[in-house]
Amino acid sequence: MRRASMLKAGQFASNFELPDSNGSPVTLRSLQERGPVLLAFLKVSCPVCQYTFPFLERIASSGQLPVIGISQDDVKATREFSKSYGVGFPMLLDTPKTYPVSNAFGITSVPSLFLVEPNDTISSAVSGFSRRDLEEIGQRFGVSVFRERETTPEFRPG
Repeated sequence: MRRASMLKAGQFASNFELPDSNGSPVTLRSLQERGPVLLAFLKVSCPVCQYTFPFLERIASSGQLPVIGISQDDVKATREFSKSYGVGFPMLLDTPKTYPVSNAFGITSVPSLFLVEPNDTISSAVSGFSRRDLEEIGQRFGVSVFRERETTPEFRPG
């Protein structure tokens, strides 16, 4: 069942279980054991995802906030995407054609990002690339997402 619209800050994320790129099941609850987690939905052919995910890697590589990709593609394409765009954080695979988790979060475009707190509250929900939103998430966790003199747009729709 498709949601009418994308979940927003203040709403609750439901637990889910998806396989990682090795086929091992991962739940949202297990991801939240140490605190908040940033979920990043993507499609490998999406140019805005290709642009955004290296910035998300900066957040993930800081070790301050776990970032988890949720790919709407198969394992081979997802691994190629990670390699091509320098993404080292874990990727989960939403079931192609039915996309149960994407639908539960009301995804209508990618990238879509959700900062989910340990109590399941979504504290930030972003559709597309938003420099301001990524900066705010980075500041909360002590991470500089953008480099000095790095030119980035304020927003790119997904």
